[in-house]
Amino acid sequence: MDELINTFQIEEAKKLIKKAKKPVIVRAQDYEFNRKIMEYGNFDVLLFPSFQKFRRSLRFIDSGLDLTSLNSAFKNKISIGINLKELRRLSLEKRALMIEGLIKNIILCRKAKVNIIPLAYKDEKDAFSLLLSLGISTINLNKSIGNLFNTAN
Repeated sequence: MDELINTFQIEEAKKLIKKAKKPVIVRAQDYEFNRKIMEYGNFDVLLFPSFQKFRRSLRFIDSGLDLTSLNSAFKNKISIGINLKELRRLSLEKRALMIEGLIKNIILCRKAKVNIIPLAYKDEKDAFSLLLSLGISTINLNKSIGNLFNTAN
C-alpha cells in the first residue's frame, strides 16, 4: 500500500518520509513546501491538486511549481501525480481553476522532463483522453498508465 504524507511542516514531512515504506506519496502544499521537499527527495510522487489558495493574476498563475524545483525533482527521480478522483469532486468553477494550474504544471514538467502519473481514475481510456487534451505527451502517458500505481477505483 502506498504511504500518503499530508502535512504542512517540512521537518515533520521529512521524518514521515524516513519512516514510511516505499512507494511514498507526498501531497503538494504551497510553493515553498514543494520546493524544499523536492530538494530533499527520498520519496516517489508529489501529489496534485493541492487545495491551497494560490495567487492568480492576468499574467501569473502560482501553481505550486517552477522550473528549478522540477529540475531537482528530475534529479531525485520524483514524479508528479495527478489525482483525478479529487478533481472530479470539485465544483465547476474550482475545477476550472485547478485545471488551469495543472496545465501550467504539465507544461513545466515537459520542459524539465519530469514524469507525470495519473492516480485514482475510473476508466483508463477516459484518463488517457483527459490528460492528453491537457498536454501530457503520449509517451509519458503510455509509460505511466497501466504500469505505475494502477489504483483504479
